[in-house]
Amino acid sequence: MNYNKLAELLFPQITKAPQDYESIYPPRSLPEGARVTRLGPSPTGFIHLGNLYGAFVDERLARQSGGIFYLRIEDTDDKRYVEGAVETIITALDFFGIDFDEGASLDGSRGDYGPYYQSQRGEIYQCYVKELVSKGLAYPCFLTEDEIAKIRKAQEENKENPGIYGSYAACRDLSLEEVQQNIDAGKSYVIRLRSGGNQDPEKARTISVGDGIRGTLSMPENYQDVVILKATGIPTYHFAHVVDDHLMRTTHVVRGEEWISSLPIHVELFEKLGFEMPVFCHTAQLMKLDNGNKRKLSKRKDPELSLDYYRQEGYMPEAVREYLLTILNSNYEEWRQANPDADAEEFPFQTEKMSNSGALFDLDKLNDVSKDVLVKIPASRLCQFMKDWAKEFMPDILPLFEGHEDYIEKILDLGRSGKKPRKDLVCGKQIFGFIRYFFDDHFEIEDEYPQNAAADAKEILTRYLDTYAHSDDQSQWFDKIRAIAEDLNYAARPKDYKKNPDQYKGHVGDVSTIIRIAVMGRSQSPDIWEIQQILGEERTRQRISAQIG
Repeated sequence: MNYNKLAELLFPQITKAPQDYESIYPPRSLPEGARVTRLGPSPTGFIHLGNLYGAFVDERLARQSGGIFYLRIEDTDDKRYVEGAVETIITALDFFGIDFDEGASLDGSRGDYGPYYQSQRGEIYQCYVKELVSKGLAYPCFLTEDEIAKIRKAQEENKENPGIYGSYAACRDLSLEEVQQNIDAGKSYVIRLRSGGNQDPEKARTISVGDGIRGTLSMPENYQDVVILKATGIPTYHFAHVVDDHLMRTTHVVRGEEWISSLPIHVELFEKLGFEMPVFCHTAQLMKLDNGNKRKLSKRKDPELSLDYYRQEGYMPEAVREYLLTILNSNYEEWRQANPDADAEEFPFQTEKMSNSGALFDLDKLNDVSKDVLVKIPASRLCQFMKDWAKEFMPDILPLFEGHEDYIEKILDLGRSGKKPRKDLVCGKQIFGFIRYFFDDHFEIEDEYPQNAAADAKEILTRYLDTYAHSDDQSQWFDKIRAIAEDLNYAARPKDYKKNPDQYKGHVGDVSTIIRIAVMGRSQSPDIWEIQQILGEERTRQRISAQIG
């Protein structure tokens, strides 16, 4: 077989040689040890937590080493393409602070190693396929879908591994004349890799590959003649990513553990193309506890898998990033305790500290982390975030924020100072639900009065209104509540009631709860005196009067 003639027969339109592309995309000029990473999502319209999880690893590896992090859109599968998906991907990742040095962007692309859309790199892939054909390392395969289906059925009946290999690779040794005849007959064909393996699954040798997360992985070599170029001239993922990662000079490939089974194919492709292989880092699947059992996060069952969920709920990006670090590196929480005020970017991220047995995602833990993060964020920033969130997801409440920033900031700062600041703000939706009683149109009585004080509620509120002075400081204000409690036979101190419950109707806490519910609608809230100072005297009196009737 004259493989050069075969290559020219199959790819007469390809005039460039691999060395031409090596010149166009030379090795990057970066500091020693710098890592080049990429995120390569498919534009399917669904951007999920796993994408962000992997992107965060990519970003940390590149940033900490003075390297490059780029975005490549892997859009070779027309059937899965969704209009507007690229914009969705870029916007969602940008929201969470994922910043790319180069690659696809909203206004085109930036960088010298593009195009960054695989659909625009067809000639590049075909050039390298042509090179493999010219070396006898790839061949055209004319098997039809029906013929492949028959092969698959026979393999199932014989309990053999499925695929095209050995005696099933019917086109592997066609002569140049036979290839020409098939083409002249108008037969469709794909290009398959001529596997260098034994072609016998039972005799495949074991290969070892170093993984940046899992250490050394050992597995059987590839024995299959996999498709590398479809009949449409579009490459398969296997082939495209190998060529792109080489020409874009990627040093570390971060991807999910589901790709481990494809690693033998990729190893062989790198070897046959003569490319240096990047360090593969196979991340663990994101799991959750469901009735005490671990299971994979599901697009169908778990809304929290979608990044849209966190935007709609109003989680601040800093909180999500902080939480992801706790599941990305096992020593992050220990580092955070030792460095409570440090920027998360100062943390020395290591792939070796990543889990390889299933990273457990816990929404309750995210909420706890969010509370710790938000308590450190100034009220002015929280206010701006709430405005931005409301504008997109709850536009009907936006007028409550715009033009009333001073009022909102006082509300958000309530109880957040001192040695033990309140940590109960989680996300936009929860925050608004938490502070809604500050807005008359959203105020409602949610809780019932304490049973032992309900009969005295109107009397308590009447006396409270008669003695209320908005100018009282906190001590003067509470002295008046204590006096009302004592006059109505409630213990001035909870511990007195606890010692002698038969002597009192209740204690001063029950009296203050009556007032709290009248003013806030809830039995639990931050300090009543501070809340009244923010509400103002007129609104405080109106709410008390409304409950007296």
